[in-house]
Order: sequence, then structure tokens, then C-alpha cells
Amino acid sequence: MPHTAKLAALQKRLGHTFRQPALLAEALRHASSLQDQPAAGAHNQRLEFLGDSVLHFVLTDALFRQFPEEREGVLSRRRAGLSKGEFLSRLARDLGVDAGLQLGQSEEDAGGRGRDSILEDALEAIVGAIYLDADFATAQRVVLGWYGSLPERLKAMEGHDNPKGQLQEMVQPAHGNGALRYEVVKATGPKHAQEYEVAVLLNGRTIGSGRGTSKKNAEEEAARIGLDTLRHERAERKE
Repeated sequence: MPHTAKLAALQKRLGHTFRQPALLAEALRHASSLQDQPAAGAHNQRLEFLGDSVLHFVLTDALFRQFPEEREGVLSRRRAGLSKGEFLSRLARDLGVDAGLQLGQSEEDAGGRGRDSILEDALEAIVGAIYLDADFATAQRVVLGWYGSLPERLKAMEGHDNPKGQLQEMVQPAHGNGALRYEVVKATGPKHAQEYEVAVLLNGRTIGSGRGTSKKNAEEEAARIGLDTLRHERAERKE
């Protein structure tokens, strides 16, 4: 798909049509792209700085209004969950941000299009771009549209806060405490920005694998996949 068509499709999924398309292009332009195209324009780090603050205020305001009985500590924890890198990178993938990224060839070859940190930064940059293209009210409406119902989103997230513990609880009655093992399959990227792929094995059989910017995040993602695998297998046995 030509780049202009990708941007049009992305704007539709984002829920905002840019009056200044150059802002969206800048939000998607990773610093590595300037190695190959130094005259392309500014990369997205300044927009990411702005968008991070806009995103946090949108979430702070929404949580404050929707949960009037909750104390500051609970609201802070919920905001952190809704704005953490792992969550934002998944949200970016759901919106199709990865397809629109502008990367340098070296970063592209290293798998940068799927890198959590790059997707997180791009999504925050897009928030900043929407704010500049329109106003805060528009950015607020668009961002909350991405999240959907915050109570439902938080319920789903809080049920997945400890996937490794959930997997252990599922496995332990039948297989004992030592049946699970997590293994790093590979690590890519420079040392200061590595992405890990981790597999979880049940008695030597791989039941899930995950990727993340830390071993912990990758293990948690692998555990989520492992949970899905075992639940699916149980459902098939019952049929």
C-alpha cells in the first residue's frame, strides 16, 4: 500500500483527520529515518514529549471524574497501568500505527517496526500531533475513543496483572511447582534498547512466547499466551 494510502487508513482508525498532515508524518518519523533521508523533516521526539503530558492529563481527568470515590493512590496506579509502555505499544498495534512508521533501513532490518518502545513513542507523538492539529478537547475525545470504557478496560487489565501467577496456579495441581520454565529465545537491538523474546515451557513443551523491552515484560506476555493455550486445550478436551 502506498504511504499516502497508509496514512489515510491510519487516520480513519485513529478517529481524526489531520488538517495538517505534516504533523502526523512527523509523529510517525523515527529518528533513525533521518540517517537515510536527512532532509525529510523533524523526527517525533518533541511531539512525543508533548503527547506524553497530554495523554497523562486526559487519563487523569477521566479517572478523577469516573471514579469519584477512589483515593489518589488507586487513581495513580490505574493511570500508570493505562499509560505504561507495554499497554501503549499494544494499543498502537491495534490502531495500525506500526504500518505507518517511517524508519531508517538499519532500524527496519533490526525489527524496529515491532519494537515496543518505538510504538509507544509514536503513539504519544500522535497524541501531541492531534493536540496541535486541533485542540485539547479533540485530543481528549480521540484518546478516550481509543480506550473505550475505562471501567471495562481496567477490569480486563487488572485481571491480567499477574499472568505468571495465574499460569502457575493453573499448572500446579496437575504438574507440580517445577513444571514451568521461562527461556530467553533471543535478544535484538542495541544494549540500551534491547527487545527480548521469551518462551514458556511446560514440562519441556513450549506453550507460549512473548516479546518485550525487558525480560519481565516478555515473560508476562509469554505467560498470557500460555494461559490461552492451556484454556483452549482444555476446551477442546471437553468437546
